[in-house]
Amino acid sequence: MKYYLIVGEASGDLHASHLMAALKKEDPQADFRFYGGDLMAAVGGTMVKHYRELAYMGFIPVLLHLRTIFANMKQCKKDIVAWNPDVVILVDYPGFNLDIAKFVHAKTQIPVFYYISPKIWAWKEYRIKNIKRDINELFSILPFEVEFYEKHRYPIHYVGNPTVDEITKFQEENKETFSEFVAHNQLEGKPVIALLAGSRKQEIKDNLPDMIKAASTYKEYQLVIAGAPGISPDYYNQYIGDANVRIIFGQTYQLLSQSKAALVTSGTATLETALFRVPQVVCYHTPIGKVISFLRKHIIKVKYISLVNLIADREVVRELVADTMTVNNMREELNRLLNDSAYREDMLNAYEQMAERLGPAGAPERAAKTMISLL
Repeated sequence: MKYYLIVGEASGDLHASHLMAALKKEDPQADFRFYGGDLMAAVGGTMVKHYRELAYMGFIPVLLHLRTIFANMKQCKKDIVAWNPDVVILVDYPGFNLDIAKFVHAKTQIPVFYYISPKIWAWKEYRIKNIKRDINELFSILPFEVEFYEKHRYPIHYVGNPTVDEITKFQEENKETFSEFVAHNQLEGKPVIALLAGSRKQEIKDNLPDMIKAASTYKEYQLVIAGAPGISPDYYNQYIGDANVRIIFGQTYQLLSQSKAALVTSGTATLETALFRVPQVVCYHTPIGKVISFLRKHIIKVKYISLVNLIADREVVRELVADTMTVNNMREELNRLLNDSAYREDMLNAYEQMAERLGPAGAPERAAKTMISLL
């Protein structure tokens, strides 16, 4: 069969590449055409455009590149019609993908599958109307989404979470000891506090300085930053200053597997940290903290911002967000994680319960089998 996939960022490229490999196992004649990235290209098929040509984040960059964005959409729609695949598979990236879904539904008979649901439960819940109208089948990687969509009378497929697959594979293949990790990266012998300050420059600028101030209190530990892809060491160094902090790139899983605690900016990193069983505090600065706090109470639809708490449906990890993200609050929470054994143990037990809700590894394989059976 012919599969047309569309992703808009690095995480989508990763997840789509695993899905493509799983589809190939089930369908040896699988033919792929895609808007994607290098990982998808490695699986095989024809790349129409790299996601780097699609990914504009933030209001101003989007505004400045509107002509390019619309041109990409137009080209994509024409290409889908010309190739006439058996299915279009959209991966996250809702701003672009929901527009494509609307077109495909209205102008063709091609079924549209969505892998990794848009997070409309947090924001823009009105998009449910578009999803119900334009998406034939939706494949979720977050267990609480099933209930959300059932509330809207739209049944979906929960297939498991691909982050479980990635970490399970890493742990099976990586047997590095702490001593080897330290020697390999020329670190000190002290236990590690990991700093995961986000993947974008603005997140790093807003979060990292206060993270360093809070964690530097604990002199018996060494601070190690998980360097984000595409961010230069020089960018980090302007916020590190004279602090005794190291950066390592391309080794986030290695770092988490050797850390005693972590300060983490919200996102998939909070889930990864939990699956490595590292006690953490979630830290997310915003320049208009009180306004964001108001929005969280009155506008935003979810109780939590971290995936760990959303999946567990309770506060497993402390979330210091907007006006509550202060150096003192981070320092106090880190003290509990490092020195209160009962508090630490409660968090680790809650991680186990969260992992049970996620289910076992095998999300891409389950998604691929379901997709092919539906087609």
